[in-house]
Amino acid sequence: MASGEGFLTDEQREMLKIASQNVETALPSPRLSSSPKSPTSLLSDHQLKVPAGGKAPTGGIAVRHVRRSHSGKSIRVKKDGAGGKGTWGKLLDTDGESHIDRNDPNYDSGEEPYQLVGSTISDPLDEYKKAVVSIIEEYFSTSDVEVAASDLKDLGSSEYHPYFIKRLVSMAMDRHDKEKEMASVLLSSLYADVISPPQIRDGFVMLLESADDLAVDILDAVDILTLFVSRAVVDEILPPAFITRAKKTLPESSKGYQVLQTAEKSYLSAPHHAELLERRWGGSTHVTVEEMKKKIADLLREYVESGDTFEACRCIRELGVSFFHHEVVKRALVLAMEIQTAEPLMLKLLKEAAEEGLISSSQMVKGFARLAESLDDLALDIPSAKTLFQLIVPKAILQGWLDASFMKSSCTDGEAQNEDKKLNQYKKEIVTIIHEYFLSDDIPELIRSLEDLGLPEYNPVFLKKLITLAMDRKNREKEMASVLLSALHIEIFSTEDIVNGFVMLLESAEDTALDILDASNELALFLARAVIDDVLVPLNLEEITSKLPPNCSGSETVRMARSLITARHAGERLLRCWGGGTGWAVEDAKDKIMKLLEEYESGGVVAEACQCIRDLGMPFFNHEVVKKALVMAMEKKNDRMLDLLQVCFNEGLITINQMTKGFTRVKDGLDDLALDFPNAKDKFSFYTEYAQKKGWLLPSFGSSATEALPTAAAS
Repeated sequence: MASGEGFLTDEQREMLKIASQNVETALPSPRLSSSPKSPTSLLSDHQLKVPAGGKAPTGGIAVRHVRRSHSGKSIRVKKDGAGGKGTWGKLLDTDGESHIDRNDPNYDSGEEPYQLVGSTISDPLDEYKKAVVSIIEEYFSTSDVEVAASDLKDLGSSEYHPYFIKRLVSMAMDRHDKEKEMASVLLSSLYADVISPPQIRDGFVMLLESADDLAVDILDAVDILTLFVSRAVVDEILPPAFITRAKKTLPESSKGYQVLQTAEKSYLSAPHHAELLERRWGGSTHVTVEEMKKKIADLLREYVESGDTFEACRCIRELGVSFFHHEVVKRALVLAMEIQTAEPLMLKLLKEAAEEGLISSSQMVKGFARLAESLDDLALDIPSAKTLFQLIVPKAILQGWLDASFMKSSCTDGEAQNEDKKLNQYKKEIVTIIHEYFLSDDIPELIRSLEDLGLPEYNPVFLKKLITLAMDRKNREKEMASVLLSALHIEIFSTEDIVNGFVMLLESAEDTALDILDASNELALFLARAVIDDVLVPLNLEEITSKLPPNCSGSETVRMARSLITARHAGERLLRCWGGGTGWAVEDAKDKIMKLLEEYESGGVVAEACQCIRDLGMPFFNHEVVKKALVMAMEKKNDRMLDLLQVCFNEGLITINQMTKGFTRVKDGLDDLALDFPNAKDKFSFYTEYAQKKGWLLPSFGSSATEALPTAAAS
């Protein structure tokens, strides 16, 4: 008791003792008396509230705040009787001990205690990534392209489509060839209709940037990703220029750079690479593009014979390639142009297919657009192709199965094409001339054909067409084009014509890159080669750049050409960049010219020397004969070389233009020659006067030369 009552006075202890005895006497049972919830206990509480004398104890502690525990010890409880061991608590106590029964008929959910529930904020990108995984998994199971495209459209969040490209390819990379082929087919079907071209590009860039990580989990990741990139280029969902541009954004040591390097040098440069890439994974899920084109052509020809529109639509539907219906549109239009009687049938078929929803509006527009882009080439086989096309477009729009928006671009192109009938005819003629040149390698004949056309104002157009056609052919034709430029420059083309022609080429470089692999690099080689061949001077590259529109990709091509020219041994490398495919490489020709002149100088016969020059077969390069003959005359102090040049001119072997170019080249290098031959300028003045008197050098050249020489001598 001492421990429990150590804070009570003697008087308080006495009062407590009396109260306890009274309670124990009043209770009938010891069990009830010890129960803290007994009614008599409650009564005793009230009795203790007013002790004898009607006053509270002088110690200031009310007796009613004292309770007895089960052990018999007295303990203090909280004010108002709330809490404390062995107590009921106060009347409105809301401690956590209270229990809410949800099965109680009077249960009210509002009585439930308030709880803070923790939750993470969802990231839309994470949700998108999870959703596309299920779409891809389902596609790999069902092979249903249309369902996959529809699900992706319904998903929305089109700004995240590059992540779909990345996830689709990365999932396919770790599976069998069947899934890889399916992934490539799906990408082709989604292109433009569901996923925009920039998003396709961004998706592949993301893949290339993560190539190092992919290689950790997939051993042959580099090879597989190379195939996907190459296949995308072949399927025309990535432009060939993508490889060049993407390489600039990746470190050379990265796996992504290695992927692009392999795609460019191996897969896309191999003969028949398109066919090989289309069959690389066996085409296990769908036929190849070429096979599908053949099926479309066959069904359209059968339709021309039968005229059964319903059957033709059924065959188109059975192809199961809604993403490739633009090919049906294009081939139907071409067939309508080839066979005049088939035009009504083809237009009827396209109208029916559009009204049934078999061919979508976007596929219809895409088919018309593809045909519009190839009209120039189609006109070679169907001369009236452009006229027919311009008649079909208004009909299709009027009947409601071609979007009217196509007319704007179509009309713009049509007006540009018909703006000058003379230009159209010229383009047609020069394509034939260039094709004949590639077959015959006859430069003089080509020059005569151009002179017969009598349209020198269109010389830049000829240059553009020449290089464009050459870029789509083998190295032999590319070399022939460069050689032809050298010949045309001195014979009938001015430097301004060459500059304007290259400007036209560079302005359309992005469009050219869609059809020709590595067009940017090849254009740079043509530009650099033109400088090495003295067709252009380095300053002309600055002029070309200034004429290009802002942000034109052609500016980058010009920079590439400039770097090629300034590289070590640039002359030799560029002269052999296409293997000298026309016969003698230029360097070889220079060596042969030097040898024949040395033989002639040492006592050779004029007729034999002329025959050797003729055997070179490079009349466009005869200015080199003139230049080396003049330099050798200065070096050997032997004027026999002038006799050789006289005979060559008399026989028509070297033209006056070639003579002029040869003298011009010597004049431009007189300062350097004067270091080896102190009297070089005097000698050159003598040779110029001699040639002018003999009539094989233009008089105007003589006056400009004599004006320039004293200035050089004075300096």
